[in-house]
Amino acid sequence: MSDVAAPPPPFRLDVHPGVAARDMAEDVRRGLTATPKALPPKYFYDARGSELYERITELPEYYQARTEAEILAEVSAGVVARHRPVELVEIGSGSSRKTEAILAAMAGEGGVRYVPFDVCAEMLLEAGERLVGRFRDLDMHGIAGDFNRHMSWVPAPEGRRMVAFLGGTVGNLDRHERAVFMRRIAALMAPGDVLLLGTDLQGDPERIRRAYDDVEGVTAEFNRNVLRVLNRELGGDADPDAFAHVAVYDDRLHRVEMRLRALRDMTVRFGILDLEVPFAAGEALRTEISCKFTRAGVTTECAAAGLRLEEWHEDPSGRFALSLSVRG
Repeated sequence: MSDVAAPPPPFRLDVHPGVAARDMAEDVRRGLTATPKALPPKYFYDARGSELYERITELPEYYQARTEAEILAEVSAGVVARHRPVELVEIGSGSSRKTEAILAAMAGEGGVRYVPFDVCAEMLLEAGERLVGRFRDLDMHGIAGDFNRHMSWVPAPEGRRMVAFLGGTVGNLDRHERAVFMRRIAALMAPGDVLLLGTDLQGDPERIRRAYDDVEGVTAEFNRNVLRVLNRELGGDADPDAFAHVAVYDDRLHRVEMRLRALRDMTVRFGILDLEVPFAAGEALRTEISCKFTRAGVTTECAAAGLRLEEWHEDPSGRFALSLSVRG
């Protein structure tokens, strides 16, 4: 692991050189030769994709971000007072803006160590510059990597730890992937450490679907951005305008699927992979799933990873929840 940037002290940023490119090549080759075609959503998040996602969180249709922020503002002080963490590890931290309520509560107790983990190094740098300026005693150690593969990069704890996985991002994993991931999170935790988990709840399918298909078309641009990322990194010639953005709610699996649907027959080439990918008109490439949850389901999945759900905080409309689970 090596430092590849010069963030302001006391902020360290670690990125493992070469890992992202190798992982992308493997994921794209496997996903685009599968039936049906699919890609993991992490490749949305270059600097442009991260910027588009931040815009999505401000859209009227995207209730998740503002609802979670409201819950965090209400409960963070109490959660910190009850559990007294001195270190916060945030998986999928993005801009870290939603985390500031937690950091503010922790800063009131003394010095804070913050370990944001995200796929986009640029977002980590931007967050570090802002947070180090705001919190005088913040010790920040950012890690740019894939949380499905590189959780071992998280440094050893320096006291009672809170792990945060917010934004409903856990829903981007299917049930089997979540089980594996939750065990990885539990491995970061000592007895008494806590997990703060954000989950989008089951509800009106059309309200949920619209959160992924806004009238301004920002989500559509975000979805197509994955093709621009692959073109740039893998020598591709995909035409983003040759694909339509589609968001579908699956009632059986209680999840939204985002897809890119080919508008015509075409072959997409990726020179670095020496790979040609045929698309038939109307064929879909799945780019993201977003599963929706119930309290009972979250309790069961946490328990399977050795975590005991102790607190459940949801908004009055029952759209989104923050749960807090303790490792026994």
